[in-house]
Amino acid sequence: MREVLVTMRNRGQDGAAGVGVVLACNNYEVIDMGVMVPSEKILERAKTEKVDLIGLSGLITPSLDEMVHVAREMERQGFKLPLLIGGATTSRAHTAVKIAPHYSEPVVHVLDASRAVPVTTSLLSEDGKQLFVAQHRADYEKIRKAHSAPRAKLLPIETARSRKTPIEWRPEDIPAPAFTGVRVLDNFPLATLREYIDWTPFFHTWELKGVYPRILDDERQGEQARQIFTEANALLDLMIEKNLIIARGVYGLFPANAIGDDVQLYTNCKREQTLDQFHFLRQQSDRESSEPCRSLSDFIAPKETNLPDHIGAFAVTSGIGLKELCDRFKAEHDDYNAIMAEAIADRLAEAFAECLHKCVRDEWGYGRDENLAPADLIQEKYRGIRPAAGYPACPDHTEKGALWRLLDVEANTGMQITESFAMWPGSSVSGLYFAHPESRYFSLGKIDRDQVADYHQRKGMSIAEVERWLGPNLNYDPAD
Repeated sequence: MREVLVTMRNRGQDGAAGVGVVLACNNYEVIDMGVMVPSEKILERAKTEKVDLIGLSGLITPSLDEMVHVAREMERQGFKLPLLIGGATTSRAHTAVKIAPHYSEPVVHVLDASRAVPVTTSLLSEDGKQLFVAQHRADYEKIRKAHSAPRAKLLPIETARSRKTPIEWRPEDIPAPAFTGVRVLDNFPLATLREYIDWTPFFHTWELKGVYPRILDDERQGEQARQIFTEANALLDLMIEKNLIIARGVYGLFPANAIGDDVQLYTNCKREQTLDQFHFLRQQSDRESSEPCRSLSDFIAPKETNLPDHIGAFAVTSGIGLKELCDRFKAEHDDYNAIMAEAIADRLAEAFAECLHKCVRDEWGYGRDENLAPADLIQEKYRGIRPAAGYPACPDHTEKGALWRLLDVEANTGMQITESFAMWPGSSVSGLYFAHPESRYFSLGKIDRDQVADYHQRKGMSIAEVERWLGPNLNYDPAD
């Protein structure tokens, strides 16, 4: 059995947890060091345990800087181990350009948990390592050359704003919700959430590629998929019967209007006093002259329309009690069910987000006549979106701070955010609700110095802080 040290920086549903599960299921001994571990402890543990490989996961943007530091320290201390890089904020390009040059041993970006085993096997194989590393280095060199080419020309931010999403603001598209304010959901029924589970990512966690339910009848993977599915549901039955984990959530609907690229929330329907605000960013890429430069603020009625629009916010978790359950399984030497419990809890958290979104659409009025099957909900065949801070349309994780204040999330659910705005427990989801029929998901892409300067003023953050949080989206090198 080969030994792999995995440190989970800002752990989340799609971070190192999935990698740890997949590696453990393929006969690797995984040392999980937990969240936000200092580099000196990582490397000290790696030496003590004589590990074969180190993996770092970054769900939050500042983790990228820490990964560079770890790579430099590994080089300085003479490590000869491969270094794996993964997590929501990481990318192949960032790994090749920013991290790999600081460490002479292989530094490999792992796209998702399903790639962890083939990459790890290749790096630790006596026969295949040399060829894999040579090809890998050549690929990364091509990426670095491409990165050094002239950067894409972006539109000035004011020009981008003049090309905002074209929406004809009509009163009939602005429904009034049944309530405004905050509501708390404690010990939400797991049996209800079960009906909203998207099982496809669950199979990916176990390195089984395919779409549920078709994967159950797959000629090559079907037998294993059916076995894992049966065992998962048996554990889920037990979780529900014994209340082994608890699902909690909080959500709210608030009077709101857009002011430029910000969305202002009000204390009541008179809209005279500001409660809080969300700050959004705008696309600056000049893809086609007819293509809008979108911002999430585009989907909330501008204040000058005098239309009484609203925005929603939510935070849910299915991770209350999960650590204790997994610790109990491990104490009984049942690592398999410890891994399974984490995988199920992650699915339940996503199911909670889906279930609550349906409830909110009903309470907001526009979702009552949907008549959508669970599969239709998974495919998002409904009106409205629920984007999250840290994801493509809104990559700034610090916007979770406003959401946490607005909903008093910690007091109402026990969920916490770290200094780096990572959510705990890991099986948690948070985000915003937009109701307008024209609202849609998009990727922000690259932004330029003019928008960074504007954002720093709107947010009250230094330019250096903005650049730190939005590093992957910058169309320039802050050091230049």
